[in-house]
Amino acid sequence: MQRRFLLTLLVFILALSGTIPLSVSSPAHADNGEVTATGSTVNVRTGPGLSYEVIGSMKQGDKAQQISRSGDWIEIRHGNTDGWVASWLVSTEQAQEPTAQTAVSSVDSLNIRTQADLSSAVLSKMNAGDQAQVIASHGDWTEVQFRNVRGFVSTQYISLTEQKNAAPEDSSSADQPEASQALEKLSSFRIAVDALNVRAEPSLNAEIRDSVKKGQVFSVKGMDGNWVQLELEEGKTGWVYAFYGELSDQPVQQAGSSDEQVTVLTDGTNLRAQASTSSEVVTRADAGTQLPVTSKEGQWYLVALEDGRQAYIADWVVRTGSSTETAGAEKEQPPRKAGTLNGLTIVLDPGHGGNDGGTVGVRKTNEKDLTLKTAEILSHHLRSAGAEVVMTRQSDVYVDLRHRVSESHQVAADAFISIHYDATEDSTVSGFTSYYQHPYQQKLAEHINGGLAGKLTLDDRGARKGNYLVLRDNRQAAVLVELGFLSNFNEERIVSSDQFREQAALGLYNGIISYFDSELSE
Repeated sequence: MQRRFLLTLLVFILALSGTIPLSVSSPAHADNGEVTATGSTVNVRTGPGLSYEVIGSMKQGDKAQQISRSGDWIEIRHGNTDGWVASWLVSTEQAQEPTAQTAVSSVDSLNIRTQADLSSAVLSKMNAGDQAQVIASHGDWTEVQFRNVRGFVSTQYISLTEQKNAAPEDSSSADQPEASQALEKLSSFRIAVDALNVRAEPSLNAEIRDSVKKGQVFSVKGMDGNWVQLELEEGKTGWVYAFYGELSDQPVQQAGSSDEQVTVLTDGTNLRAQASTSSEVVTRADAGTQLPVTSKEGQWYLVALEDGRQAYIADWVVRTGSSTETAGAEKEQPPRKAGTLNGLTIVLDPGHGGNDGGTVGVRKTNEKDLTLKTAEILSHHLRSAGAEVVMTRQSDVYVDLRHRVSESHQVAADAFISIHYDATEDSTVSGFTSYYQHPYQQKLAEHINGGLAGKLTLDDRGARKGNYLVLRDNRQAAVLVELGFLSNFNEERIVSSDQFREQAALGLYNGIISYFDSELSE
């Protein structure tokens, strides 16, 4: 009896020490790879959404184990904390079998950037149907190789196709022909900046050989990294950096001309002698007039007139294409349920950009940076709800106000949301405001202001009339929101935080949903 007791006690001790495995099993979590924080601060939440409580945070560069995914949200384990993070604030690294993938652009003019960031320089563009080799996936960004240019594209604008990997012994022999074919497709390069130095070698330290101007098109002789070798006059060649222009597979003769047509949007539109609003008016055209395009210089089209003359017309007063449909025509809306945005087109207008920095706060915060970041977060929510989202700018570039309005008209936007941050000489003024100009814009402004009031702790200044060009000239339902005052020291500190932008974007989203849900009930 005593012996049996001693044996039982020994087995129990061994089991506790791990020498004998216990039969109790613990739940296993699938290892779906790692995520790395790309934002300066990434909030970890209790659930997959901005409305869930924040239970922790990750700093830029921190890594965590990925557990599962739900839409745009990823469940992670960070230290001893399990929670959810926004996929657009992290990059994912998954352990997968190496597969050859091709990225197919689903839109025209898809930017290929030097870095996975909207503010980075544009190396080249892909049109709808263009294919690129996928190098790596980084969450919202995909690294690709396209016609001898290597860069990053937004994942949401491409579709991926799997391809069988070539046999290892074939890869080395295939590299050279593929590179040659890629170079053959690069026929021309159009200069996109006012003036650009052409250098003797692909280096900023090389001798300046010539200078070229915006709109000029040159034949491509070769590439070295992100440098492009151009064929200049009299057989000379020189090098320029790729993101100062656009590469094309069209020869110079075709790239310098176009069979494109533009359609005038409003009656009495001016056509001018030069590409400037201060230039002499050659003639005027009424809405619906179609004009063949000869070339484009910046934001101006050079068009052919019926009497054989040529004139310039601004791109913000025309619609591209030869369709005879009127701009802003009624769209056939598919059935839509409350809480969704299926079939709706929403234009997001991040205020300012480029040489127009907007307001600069007391703490040196730039308005143009905050508006773009806020619009990007909002765009994810809107797309998840089924909306087609058009951004008037996706990087730090200047866009004319009339061109922003033109975007709204060309896509027959169901809503136009212009995002700003405010300033005034009185540093004590604070709060958010939603502006409208026309009666048909008031309802949208009121719903959006209500959505913001439900998410922001700032003073609610209400929905007000505001005489802004993007509202005054806009035929669509439009609103201009001011999301707090950068001239107020304390408010600038609040609005420049990641958490505020998330809440502001969620408030805008809730207001947009509320507005379109109210349209269903009428």
